[in-house]
Amino acid sequence: MFKNYLKIAWRNLLRNKSFSVLNIVGLSIGLAVTTLIVIWVNFEIGMDQFHENKNRIYQVYNQHPVNGEIWTWNSTPKIMGPIIQEDYPEVESAVRLQEDSEFLFAQGDVRINGNGIITDPDFLKMFSFPLLEGSIETVLEDVNSVVITESFAKKMFGNVPAVGKIVKVDNTDSFTISGVLKDLPSSTAFEFDFLMPWAFLKQRGWDDKNWSNNSIATFVMLKKETNHAAFIKRIEGLRKVYDKDSPEMVTYLYPFTRSWLYSNFENGKEIGGRIDVIRMFGIIASIILIIACINFMNLSTARSEKRAKEVGVRKVVGARRLALVSQFLGESIFISFIAAVFALIFVIIGLPHFGALVEKPLSLDLTNVGFWISAFGVICFTGLLAGSYPALFLSGFKPSSVLKGTFIKSNAAVTPRKVLVVLQFSAAIILITSSMIVAQQLKKVQDRQTGYSKNNLVYTSIEGDVEKNYALIKEELLASGAATSITRTSSPITEGWSNTWGFEWQGKNEENKIIIQRFVADEDVSETLGVEIVEGRDLDLDMYPTDSTAVLINESAAALMNFDEPIGQIVKDNGIDWHIVGVAKDFVLESPFQKIDPMVIEGAKAWFNIIHIKLNTANSTSESLAKVESVFRKYNPEYPFEYEFVDQEYAQKFNDEKRTGQLVSLFTLLTIFISCLGLFGLASYMAENRIKEIGIRKVLGASVTSITTLLSKDFLKLVLIAIVLAVPISWYFMNNWLEDFAYRIKISWWIFVLAGVVALAIALITVSYQAIKAAIVNPIKSLRTE
Repeated sequence: MFKNYLKIAWRNLLRNKSFSVLNIVGLSIGLAVTTLIVIWVNFEIGMDQFHENKNRIYQVYNQHPVNGEIWTWNSTPKIMGPIIQEDYPEVESAVRLQEDSEFLFAQGDVRINGNGIITDPDFLKMFSFPLLEGSIETVLEDVNSVVITESFAKKMFGNVPAVGKIVKVDNTDSFTISGVLKDLPSSTAFEFDFLMPWAFLKQRGWDDKNWSNNSIATFVMLKKETNHAAFIKRIEGLRKVYDKDSPEMVTYLYPFTRSWLYSNFENGKEIGGRIDVIRMFGIIASIILIIACINFMNLSTARSEKRAKEVGVRKVVGARRLALVSQFLGESIFISFIAAVFALIFVIIGLPHFGALVEKPLSLDLTNVGFWISAFGVICFTGLLAGSYPALFLSGFKPSSVLKGTFIKSNAAVTPRKVLVVLQFSAAIILITSSMIVAQQLKKVQDRQTGYSKNNLVYTSIEGDVEKNYALIKEELLASGAATSITRTSSPITEGWSNTWGFEWQGKNEENKIIIQRFVADEDVSETLGVEIVEGRDLDLDMYPTDSTAVLINESAAALMNFDEPIGQIVKDNGIDWHIVGVAKDFVLESPFQKIDPMVIEGAKAWFNIIHIKLNTANSTSESLAKVESVFRKYNPEYPFEYEFVDQEYAQKFNDEKRTGQLVSLFTLLTIFISCLGLFGLASYMAENRIKEIGIRKVLGASVTSITTLLSKDFLKLVLIAIVLAVPISWYFMNNWLEDFAYRIKISWWIFVLAGVVALAIALITVSYQAIKAAIVNPIKSLRTE
């Protein structure tokens, strides 16, 4: 019987080639898109899930009431890890991570900058990063030992074994390579070239016991027999014992397994994070697959009359309805299988491009048995879902009616096919409006005035001999004509590395705990960075030596501090009395999607990490950079000269939203395309159902235009209904999305009008083909049709 069903299915495919192609194309696109999104979702869900002890690992967070809300953050004091391990027997180990630690590694003529982590010896016992060389028990025990990754070892030593080799770090300390790690998998959020022992940080004097300095990450691993819920409750009061200055601060343990997907907190509660994007595209994948299945239903039932007599004959000769349902479902699964083959080809071709779009190293393991089992299940599910309604519809024909050619075709106002088309176009319109709103929001933020000049501005880190030779470097760069101005800062102009609510000023409300950004610059802030001084003057150490303790405040800080005359006022920070010499126009330091925080720009008494260089536009960029590099190599020969363009770094702030917009636009186009296939199917059904009516109307003098209008208006009504349904839904979801941004657009009515017009135009073009085709048929031929 199965063989017979297969033969019938194959014959029907060949007999109705155009119908078969439309079905297979729609299903294959739906399956391919769903597969791509599922691969991406699985990659995100699988981040750091390979660690053997993952369910016993927690990251230490802080929670503190601030201005009526509970703030949650994951940076902790350096002293916290050892205290936890010492005071709580439930803890098997606690490790601290000083991440993004950059050092120059030198061995012979090889000099490479590496980015790594300074951590405690138990790091490799807590996290499952396998060693290729070295012992997990001892690799981080010695103060001058270092563990490097396999790829970093090859850069340093080629194919020569690395363990035991001596390297110079920052031209000061000698380290012995104690272990080589297998390169980190793509499924981890950790990024490092090396691991250094915490004892080295202590040796350098960077370890402190200040409970107010929340600057590192701390992880704890509980013993196997520990009651997690009870321990999490018990540790909440840790800071009350040790941190007398913050008695209200709560120590909060957050499961390591959730940290990648759920990173956002609001008023002390987890509210989501990356999981929101994953859910959104998971829903989109489901919608696209369902729309593809709806197409199959519409296209199958559109051909119902051509198979009506087949059903009637089979019933007359004794076929039961169950057998007919089985046959039609079998045909549907067979078509789903063919579509899956094409979908797999599309996935293999498209996966590298999709991976590049989402910026993830996605892969498909065709040797994985689980994949093929899942694929088989999806094929059967899709076939059953897509074929269920056509099977029940076709098998329900009465043989007496269909053999006489008098079976009744539904002319009801509401039919399943019409409902399905409305749902299809509702989904398409929601995606159209969503992509338009995302594009509008992105354009608004990209057009936002940054408050500083991004063009021809580069920055480089202060390392090696740069600090002691800074005056000579600056003088020579200006004299060479490569740069027009230079300034040192605490961080790049595109990033905020320090903030606090601890600033004090006269008249400050003690309950005020508003975060103020702490930025540091020595002089020439206005000239180099293009920041506008709206009151007072810029920092100038040459003319005003006391400017080492001078500050600029931005407009938001001036409004917060509420001075009648800010110039000359004192602001206290880190035990220093800073005097205000100027007010700078607000500029975007961190996210352009959020409001600008109050900011204090401290003078040279603070610290510097970065040099900003304004390139001379009289030269080509490459020529200026070559001169800059030669000067840095002259005064800092042991370090490679590395730099970043400020405009490029700023542009990266839009990557996530730009990627979201591109993905939504891509899936919108695919949804529209698949929906049009469904509409095409319903139009085909309509034309077939009303062929004699069209013939009679033409005999009575109806024009092609009037017949086309008659046949098209019903479909346009369906699209109008879809618009009515889609508008409030899309407004609700997109308004919720925009609430994440302080700097945002207002959703305009014209976006919904334009989306509706686009949907109507697409529907009209799709339906008109079938309508015109039916309208121009010779009426004699139409009236002869049975």
